This record gives sequence, structure tokens and C-alpha cells, in this order.
Amino acid sequence: MATGELVSQSPDTEEPGYGVAITATGRRSVAKMYEPATPSGPFTPQQLARLDEALTFASRETGLDFSIYLGELGSDSREAAEKLHDSVDNPGNAVLVAVSPGERLIEIVTGGVAFQRLPDRGAKLAAASMVASFKEGDLVGGLVNALRMLADQAGPAPKH
Repeated sequence: MATGELVSQSPDTEEPGYGVAITATGRRSVAKMYEPATPSGPFTPQQLARLDEALTFASRETGLDFSIYLGELGSDSREAAEKLHDSVDNPGNAVLVAVSPGERLIEIVTGGVAFQRLPDRGAKLAAASMVASFKEGDLVGGLVNALRMLADQAGPAPKH
């Protein structure tokens, strides 16, 4: 049921403005333009789409569960990143890339299964690549390239 304000004049006495209709019962129905809320995060919708595509591709190609955390990690960044990693559905098969731009920290955490396919050397190369991109101000590019490098290092998903 629509609601509106009751108009005291008859509908024929005044011309309703743009987006306004006066119903037969004398109610005024006003249409308002919908303004979607602008994202409040650090990324544009296009950047989020790039990150989502890179995460999806890395996970599909390798069979590992990749995720990204962007935010503060605190004084013990490794412990905080490991807690985040442990909170995912299947931590043994997961790879977490945790980045704290404000603290200038990067942590890459791999689960037991993921570590067999993605040794520390591969994670260090991806971290070095991120640092280079971040220095140029390209946060999304650094994350996307790191995900590609990690996926390449891990190789294709094993066939069962």
C-alpha cells in the first residue's frame, strides 16, 4: 500500500511537479531518484573486480584456497596473520596474503598442504613483487601480480 500526504485542493486545481502524481483519493505520490551508496573501501568496483578475478583464477588453477586480508596486523603481524589464516574454511589447503599498508607489512601464510606446493622461496618472490608495486602506489596491481606468481609457483591442481 502506498502512502503519501493528503492534498487539500482538488487534483485539478494545481499542476503537480515532476515525479509527482495526485491520486483519485487526493493523495500525492512522489517519485524519488535512487542514489546508490558509494563504496567506502579503498578500492573502486573495477579494482575489486580485478582482485576477485585474480583470486578466482588462482584458486581454480591450483586447487588451493587463496584469500587476501588488507588492514592492520598489529605488533605481532605473523601471529595475527596466522589467526586470520586459521579462520578460513580449510586452513590446510589455504594461502593468505595479508597486507598492512599503514604498517608497511606483508605476511603470506600457507597451510600444510599448500606449503608442499608453495615453498617459502615462492612466497618471498611474490612479496618482493608486491613491495615493488606498492612503492609505485599500485596496491591492486601488486596484489594481482602476487596472486599470479603464487599460482604459478604452486602449479596446476593435482588430478585425482
